Amino acid sequence: MSKPSEKSPEVERFLEETVGRTTAIKNNRCIDPPIGCGGPAHEFRDMLSEQEYSISGFCQACQDKIFIEED
Repeated sequence: MSKPSEKSPEVERFLEETVGRTTAIKNNRCIDPPIGCGGPAHEFRDMLSEQEYSISGFCQACQDKIFIEED
């Protein structure tokens, strides 16, 4: 089980209510569609990607779609 990064109670409540961030991270899943894919989140490219997962709840594939620029 992964551990979500700490947020203020207000931000935590908002993220849980809108995208289920904490629940997804505790269950090693990506946040649900339409924002994430809802798939498993077990393998990450590097420590930075793992850290990003604990912050956002995005699996590696979703992080790649969001953060990697295409030429």
